[in-house]
Amino acid sequence: MKSVVFSLPGNKGMAKSLAHKLGADIGSLRTRRFPDQESYVRYETPIEGRKIILVCTLDRPDKKILPLLFAAAAARDLGAADIGLVAPYLAYMRQDRRFQSGEAVTSKHFASALGQWIDWLVTVDPHLHRLTSLSEVYAVRSAVAHAAPAISAWIHQSIKNPVLVGPDSESEQWVSAVSKSAGAPFLVLEKTRRGDRDVEVSVPDVEQWRNHTPVLVDDIISTARTMIETVGHLRAAGLAPPVCVGVHAVFADNAYKELQAAGAGRIVTTNTITHECNKIDVAPLLAEGIQNILG
Repeated sequence: MKSVVFSLPGNKGMAKSLAHKLGADIGSLRTRRFPDQESYVRYETPIEGRKIILVCTLDRPDKKILPLLFAAAAARDLGAADIGLVAPYLAYMRQDRRFQSGEAVTSKHFASALGQWIDWLVTVDPHLHRLTSLSEVYAVRSAVAHAAPAISAWIHQSIKNPVLVGPDSESEQWVSAVSKSAGAPFLVLEKTRRGDRDVEVSVPDVEQWRNHTPVLVDDIISTARTMIETVGHLRAAGLAPPVCVGVHAVFADNAYKELQAAGAGRIVTTNTITHECNKIDVAPLLAEGIQNILG
């Protein structure tokens, strides 16, 4: 029997694409809010004895999590044989330890809440700053898809004479990996600290890159402050307007417009979060992760 893919609100396009790539059925899941803002969830496709896949990207998660938990819990109650979650963007990964007394370790608590009702999880490039793997917080089976190959392919196909740019030494490993796959050179900005608030940023061997298109690559574009500052440094050095590429298009508040106003030549992201700048499709990577989980 085929697996059934269900879309939570705002995820219809990704759900449809995954169902097509997996040879799965598309199911109907009805969600709405009562006048008092409580959530209503109903499966309109029978799921007893079937493997189901819930698709729900988790940017701005607080309004999304209760309908998702109710959908997963209802699936368990209705006799689904296996319940998977595809969350192209996975929220609550930053607070992975207690930094100040009394704080909630939200990555752990969020994982515990989800893990009660799902059997497995597939996501794209979660924020593993202090962790080595997703299994350190999620007890369920999980697979992580990496967007770097898709980003490298897009750069190779779409940008003439690119040079990838890392804003600091910490970014060198990520930028060098993408540049190698894209067949493009890379550079890392140099920072010279003269005091607590006096930092000079320069482009090494700037003349070498005059005829190249700078490409900034990052995993999450949230406030975009790092990219905005880097765009400013590159423009000040006389380089062409840079292309800014991100995996997850979070864009908090007015970050997208601010990045445009800073002088970015083009802003491109994957479709883990729906946004007008989505140009790189990660559905094939997610489908591969699901297939690895389901065998």
